[in-house]
Order: sequence, then structure tokens, then C-alpha cells
Amino acid sequence: MRTPRISGSRCRVLLAAFALAAALDLASLAVGFHGGHVIAKPLLMPLLAAWAAARGAPRLLVAALLCGWGGDVLLLSDADPAFLAGMTCFAAGHVCYLALFTRDGTPRARTALLAPGYLVALVTTVALLWPDLPAGLRVPVAGYSTLLVAMACAAAVRLGPVAGLGGALFLLSDTLIATGVADWPQPPRPDLWIMLTYLAAQFLLATGTLRALEARPGPMATYGEVRSTTP
Repeated sequence: MRTPRISGSRCRVLLAAFALAAALDLASLAVGFHGGHVIAKPLLMPLLAAWAAARGAPRLLVAALLCGWGGDVLLLSDADPAFLAGMTCFAAGHVCYLALFTRDGTPRARTALLAPGYLVALVTTVALLWPDLPAGLRVPVAGYSTLLVAMACAAAVRLGPVAGLGGALFLLSDTLIATGVADWPQPPRPDLWIMLTYLAAQFLLATGTLRALEARPGPMATYGEVRSTTP
């Protein structure tokens, strides 16, 4: 099912609010202002989800973004139980994405060649990280990584380059988190790069999904055309 579309002006306001919250969050991370990050981060995915819903997004897309919100809030804590709970929220979001891409996406023959590359990336990354991860996180990280890579691959194969880039950036963002947990060397201000790639990933996944669905002949495209003629 899809959510009803609302006026274009409201969509623009919601998108601007998301961009403002993202800018505040990234700027806070860049200068080391933790309070700004704590304020801005919980606003990001609800605003993006509201924008997607205003565009008439499928409920699975809205659910995936709200699962990301749950993970964002939980990962504000450094406690191990919060990390595992946050990982569970993001995993639920990947399940929503996978269900959406499988249901509404269209396989593309050329991009299907990406699947072996994603499989190699999964096996290599998990194998390299495994010895350095805390024992209690090895299996959860491996399981989560499998879902994440499946989502990223499905985004590229079934929805095209915009969503595919979003999936790849999500993979990069979470790989940066995993290497930090494994105590590998990190770039300066790793939280900034994690959030930058994560925000770009979620926005591109949402945008790529909406574009792919609106380009298809069907209820969403027809409804959007009708709504676009109203004030």
C-alpha cells in the first residue's frame, strides 16, 4: 500500500527541514559539538520519512526509514545492549527495503552482474573483521552484514543507479562503524564520515525508490499526475 500524496509545498518544507537538520548534525560532528548531534540526529529519519510519505511512498519505504530512526536513537548510547538493539532496528529496516525491492522492483540484466561482487565484498569484509570483533558481536555482525549486502545489491539490481548508490553508501557507512568496533585505524572525525555517508544513503534509497515507482505505469504514477494538477 502507498500513502496518499500531499501538496508540493509541504513536500518542499519537509525536505528543507531534513536538509537543515542534516546540516546541523554534520556541522556539529565537524566541530565536535556533541549537543548539536544529540538534538539533530533523532530528527533526521522522521523528517525524511515524512517527506517520503508526502510524496506517496509505499509504507514499506516509510517503515524502513523509521526503523533507521530507531537505530539512530539507540546508537546515541555507547552501551553494548544499545548497539545490538540499534543493529536490530537497522536490520529490520533492511528487511523492509528487501521486501519493497522484491515486490516493486524490476530486475535489470546488466546490473545482475553486480551480485557476485557484492558476495565477494561480504565474505571478504566479514573474514577480515572477524578476528578483531568482540566475541559477542561476531555472529550478530555477520548476520547483519548479510542483510545489508543483500539490500544494497537488490537496490542496484532491481531499482537502478540512484537507489544502488544509496545501498553502496549504506554499506560503506556501516563498514566504517564495524571497523571502529574492531579497533581498526579510523579517519579523522569518523562519526562525521559515518553520518555523511549514512544520510546520503538513506536519501538516495528513498529518492531512487520514488523515482523508480513514479516512472512505472501504475497507480502511483497515475495518482501523482492527478495530484500534480491540483494546488
